[in-house]
Amino acid sequence: MATSDPYRAPRSAVRDRPDRYGEVRVLGVRGRLSRVRYIGYSVGFLLLFYLLILAAGAAGAAGLHADLAVGLIVALWIALVVVSLMLTIQRCHDFNTSGWVALLVFIPLVGLLFWFIPGTEGENRFGAMNPPNPLGAVLLATVVPVVFVVGVLAAVAIPAYQDYTVRAKAAGGAGRGAPR
Repeated sequence: MATSDPYRAPRSAVRDRPDRYGEVRVLGVRGRLSRVRYIGYSVGFLLLFYLLILAAGAAGAAGLHADLAVGLIVALWIALVVVSLMLTIQRCHDFNTSGWVALLVFIPLVGLLFWFIPGTEGENRFGAMNPPNPLGAVLLATVVPVVFVVGVLAAVAIPAYQDYTVRAKAAGGAGRGAPR
């Protein structure tokens, strides 16, 4: 009579190799780009290009080759659009879609869909999935929601505070001059 040993190690199919990760190419159209990296790199490049545009505008306003500054600003805007399209194409590849879908980013508010569509798990026809996100990409990706929340709070709180101070001054001024 054959009985199984309850203390024997279980037999199961275990993968010996870890998941394969693809190479992250920031300035290219091949490969995949996860959501967090897409948001983080988009915000990072946007801030970098805005700083360069601000510097070129300041140099032009100071009278240092104004025509050159305008040309540099136009070139920086074109470069920003190209880099944004390259990042969006890689983001399309992450959810196993053609890069032509990236043209939807030119329709207002439709580009936000790329922030919410999850990528495919594992390998797809555009390559292996991205390695885990670095801390820098996560921090850059959190800048957008934090700025949004702070902006909404400021838009509500500042007018309410100004109204409160006006009412407090009016009530304080009326209370001093009234006889008892």
